[in-house]
Amino acid sequence: MLLCIDCGNTNTVFAVWDGHEFTATWRIATDHRRTADEYFVWLSGLMTLKGINGTINEAIISSTVPRVVFNLRVLCNRYFDCRPLVVGKPECALPVGPRVDVGTTVGPDRLVNTVAGFDRFGGDLIIVDFGTATTFDVVAPDGAYIGGVISPGVNLSLEALHASAAALPHVDVTKPEKAIGTNTVACIQSGVFWGYIGLVEGIVRQIRMERDRPMKVIATGGLAELFDQGFDLFDSVDYDLTIHGLRLINDYNKGLLSA
Repeated sequence: MLLCIDCGNTNTVFAVWDGHEFTATWRIATDHRRTADEYFVWLSGLMTLKGINGTINEAIISSTVPRVVFNLRVLCNRYFDCRPLVVGKPECALPVGPRVDVGTTVGPDRLVNTVAGFDRFGGDLIIVDFGTATTFDVVAPDGAYIGGVISPGVNLSLEALHASAAALPHVDVTKPEKAIGTNTVACIQSGVFWGYIGLVEGIVRQIRMERDRPMKVIATGGLAELFDQGFDLFDSVDYDLTIHGLRLINDYNKGLLSA
């Protein structure tokens, strides 16, 4: 069985692929201080509760936090007796390499999303990932990552507003009943919600204009559902896009998937 690990700035997702389907997915807060032993105690307990009795013999890691990779490698080596593939490392091949400026390092999550998006939706994509940062990944007709946009994430913006303006409270983001808020919380929620609607619309419009061709828009990430409420922003919402991409990249490196 394959263990897929998607480590983001806020949360880390672990998913088990049994060769036919993902049998379980779990999420834990990302913490570079967490040891391999702590990971295993947590993970093995959840696997037992889920009734997963098969042996993990493969692993693949995508991490936007370099400091956690060492302990995740140790977890796989020590407890599952396997050497994990790490997306972005030279030994981990991609079906189609990115086409960006020489010397540019592309985030592993963006490479994984590109592979998964191309597999599920074809080329000419804009993948909008609502994570700690809100990213826009542009996928060429042949499946190559060719660039994108990075903007502050929704929760990051809320935290920055609260931290920098002493009189403003921290609020949860939600769709407001109307744009004009009549209290402080409603005003902040409106600014963030409608601000990000405008952000997505504006960036997608500009990308389409620069590419001068039809571009499908695919959303992923925890807050994708919030912004998919009848605004016709996205052609599709895919919550397990990154985990699917990790499985595809692992198959490609095993020779089970052609470019």
